[in-house]
Amino acid sequence: MWFNEESATLYKEATYHDGRNWISKATGQQWEHEALFVTKGGKFILNRYSNYQGTTETYEAMQKEDAILWLARNEYGDEAESFDDSGILSSYEA
Repeated sequence: MWFNEESATLYKEATYHDGRNWISKATGQQWEHEALFVTKGGKFILNRYSNYQGTTETYEAMQKEDAILWLARNEYGDEAESFDDSGILSSYEA
């Protein structure tokens, strides 16, 4: 792993029940998922993974603005606000 997962803060995606299945608010899908890591150094790492057999789990650096919106979409409003020093949330609509 190219970042220290154990010392990073993990934010799991929010989900909702559509009457039949649990759906990821991050992806809008039942089988595709995301999580966000914030390293001690302030880097944002997006983790994508799937329940589909044979898919590869990925980790990629994410821009701060995108991470703030990801947090807001996934019900981490307070955390999103704490990182938002540029006012990006002022135009965000949930």
